[in-house]
Amino acid sequence: MSSVPSPAPSSLAPHDRARPLAKGSPKPAKDLCSDCGLCDSRWVAYVRRACAFLEQRFEAMEEQAHGRSRRLDDEDELYFGVHQRMVTARLRQPIEGAQWTGIVSRIGVRALETGLVDAVLCVQQSPDDRFTPVPVLARTPQEVLAARVNKPTLSPNLEVLEQLPGSGIERLLAIGVGCQIQALRAVQATLPLQKLYVLGLPCVDNVSRDGLQTFLESASRSPDTVVHYEFMQDFRIHFRHSDGQEETVPFFGLDTPALKDVFAPSCLSCFDYTNAGADLVVGYMGASFGRQWVTVRNPLGQELLDLVEPELDLAPVTSSGDRRQAVQQGIDAYEKALKLPMWLAELVGVFVQRFGPKGLEYGRFSIDSHFTRNALWLQRHHPEKVDAHIPAFARRIVSRYRLPTP
Repeated sequence: MSSVPSPAPSSLAPHDRARPLAKGSPKPAKDLCSDCGLCDSRWVAYVRRACAFLEQRFEAMEEQAHGRSRRLDDEDELYFGVHQRMVTARLRQPIEGAQWTGIVSRIGVRALETGLVDAVLCVQQSPDDRFTPVPVLARTPQEVLAARVNKPTLSPNLEVLEQLPGSGIERLLAIGVGCQIQALRAVQATLPLQKLYVLGLPCVDNVSRDGLQTFLESASRSPDTVVHYEFMQDFRIHFRHSDGQEETVPFFGLDTPALKDVFAPSCLSCFDYTNAGADLVVGYMGASFGRQWVTVRNPLGQELLDLVEPELDLAPVTSSGDRRQAVQQGIDAYEKALKLPMWLAELVGVFVQRFGPKGLEYGRFSIDSHFTRNALWLQRHHPEKVDAHIPAFARRIVSRYRLPTP
């Protein structure tokens, strides 16, 4: 019996000839690396064009994923990206132990139960540390549920691409944040998949594990018992502790001098807060308190939402207030690294919560605040990257504010 000859090396795809970078070795993006995991797989072969911090490709990515790029003269698309539908939602029957009601986890479970996909790329936690991320290709609903609750640290999600060849996985649901999804979209055509669905999370201000500890120790009364936290629409950070108790701290009460340099450089130079390349995005930033903001970007995103829509309490998006003065004041306060006494921080928090921006306007407040901060950080730390790295939509947003001299 004759055997089929192996393909000549010259006929192999670049990723078939590549090997993951050794753990701990320098990454191509250097200090801007977000540890997305691409370099920990053979798809490192494409890192020069796939890494969001080596080459920004927003327009090309949106065209590829959604059939068009965002309309810059449409205020909602300028801020929130290409979309065909935006709603707010909550799961009528919340998932026990989920960070909010569990919409993301429920979509992952239903995608497996209905046979829409063979696996879900999600992030579980280390048995030794709640906040150490462990990316997995989940094959069962139980494995998806084990990944519920955010891990607010840099996470090498794409390292599991290395497991795809020979796995039998042909249809994949990938859950991830902007930098991971930008890299995934860039290599999508080379993956051994028949179908890829992308469920995105809005993302900003991640940290290393050490950086997270610094944040927890400066902000929480009991840093060692925090099981999850989130910066919420009421302008407070909500901490949940292992004993079930909740703790809230006003944004304005944070120790800004201690935290100014704790966030990862990749996050301080990122402009993909709303996850522009995902099919469906689920977060909180554009919704009223207690609800989730759901953005359908394309028909694949609607397919994902269809899996759970009958189980959701849906409502239209709303918007009220004016963010602009608060954003400008925030720029100046951050620049001066001000730390308010807690009594004053509480007072400011109550005022802003009552009279400040809500719904989509709160989302714009958050985007404006982070884009202006990041543009200034980039000008100061990587001026050679400014022209190519800040996308057109971010430039338009940043131009609305007065920035300090770099």
